[in-house]
Amino acid sequence: MNEALNNIYTRASVRKFTDQKVEKEKIDNILKAAMAAPSAVNRQPWDFIVVDDPEALDKLAKALPFAKMTNKASFAIAVCGNLRKALPGKAKDYWIQDCSSATTNILLAAHAQGLGAVWTGVFNDEKKVNSVKEILELPKHIIPLNIIPVGYPIEINTKENKRFKEKSVHYNKW
Repeated sequence: MNEALNNIYTRASVRKFTDQKVEKEKIDNILKAAMAAPSAVNRQPWDFIVVDDPEALDKLAKALPFAKMTNKASFAIAVCGNLRKALPGKAKDYWIQDCSSATTNILLAAHAQGLGAVWTGVFNDEKKVNSVKEILELPKHIIPLNIIPVGYPIEINTKENKRFKEKSVHYNKW
């Protein structure tokens, strides 16, 4: 099977990590992959905060109910929309799609390097957004979309996921 497709088909959310620290080269590869994502009018309305400070990881784990594993990760990435880079007017909210595309690339790049990661949602929950803004000291024009804990997985997934459902596919019309 094609290597890229195999990476997509075997990627899974990882919530349990070893104590091994992730090398800077792998972190850089993940960030390069994130920034290779497509974006509307190539605005690239994203900024990424790499969090590897144990105290900050612990604060995020405590503040975000579905991100409790963050304090066990080697690091986390906060994927944020930068409203100063976003499209003007009604198209402003395309930052959400653009940052979601970058997030998918982060998850795939982590998996391709033998790492585990999980997308934990922050946006559009005001309490979560405000908690992340406070913990990471984000300026007003930066909106956190999600937090992605990353590390070496305790268990590596090699099984192809079986999520394909023919009944969810329609051609030409409903």
